[in-house]
Amino acid sequence: MSIILLGIESSCDETAASVCRDGIILSNIIASQEIHSRYGGVVPELASRAHLQNILPVLDQAFLKAGISLADVNAVAFTQAPGLIGSLLVGAQVAKSLAFSKNIPLIAVHHMQAHVLANLIGGKENPGTTPDFPFLCLTVSGGHTQIVVCDSPSLMKVIGETTDDAAGEAFDKSAKILGLPYPGGPLIDHYAASGDPLRFKFPEPQIPGLNFSFSGLKTAILYFIQKEKALDPDFIENNLPDICASIQGRIISILLNKLKKAASQTGIKNICIAGGVAANKGLRKSFEENGKSLGWKTFIPKMEYCTDNAAMIAITGYYKYLDHSFSPLSTTVTAKAGW
Repeated sequence: MSIILLGIESSCDETAASVCRDGIILSNIIASQEIHSRYGGVVPELASRAHLQNILPVLDQAFLKAGISLADVNAVAFTQAPGLIGSLLVGAQVAKSLAFSKNIPLIAVHHMQAHVLANLIGGKENPGTTPDFPFLCLTVSGGHTQIVVCDSPSLMKVIGETTDDAAGEAFDKSAKILGLPYPGGPLIDHYAASGDPLRFKFPEPQIPGLNFSFSGLKTAILYFIQKEKALDPDFIENNLPDICASIQGRIISILLNKLKKAASQTGIKNICIAGGVAANKGLRKSFEENGKSLGWKTFIPKMEYCTDNAAMIAITGYYKYLDHSFSPLSTTVTAKAGW
């Protein structure tokens, strides 16, 4: 009998639902919240209200595209942590209500583990296109930067993580310094495509082991821009592509240097990236180029599975279902990122 699983994601400002049948994604619907752009960042209270408005229409679209109804669903997976509490609660309560009303299993999913397992999407349909175990995954998002060893869908270990800010935050805060609108990370990627990454030099933090730090880099970028604008008020406007390319180049080098160190220490050759920043074209290109030169087998999820989405929740829920890793209705959400 087929296993049909519904995944719900509501950790931040994306309301998403996905239907998965036997590990194959049938639908992946995402409703974004444009309202936050006027505030320069996500406003938690507005996010939770928007989730309330969006969740039922998103579920309807997910069922419609998948060609199924709620009666066909065998289990419901939802994002339990980490994230904004108000946003998480919306998805969790809807998931619990559906599971209770249908008397089907409820499956709690860790958002960052789901980003890692997004690399398994498509493997059922196209064998050989997804990584074999064990694999390393550099997971990079607005709130997290981690290197994870994945031995199986249920066995993962964080071997490196940021000690302060995440890489995605470094992109967005740098964009804010440059006067770019929120979210600024994709705009840096856009302008960097036509810039010279060697034009301006920014420091690379000397953090021991496999951990990351981006707070010092953000400060260096701020001081650099302040100094140059004092000399030339039009400095940003006249040099924007080169500034963006130089900032992006340094963030990417920090990420990939640590990943190369992790690959060398573990001896693992199956290497993945995941998370919202994995949609960055510069990172994707540099990652694949490094992979070729170092003999890695490299894997990157499709763009739609890098940013927050419910397909990654559904695929993680599917593997948890196979392990009978179910959650009680009393399960609570948490903002904390710990695994």
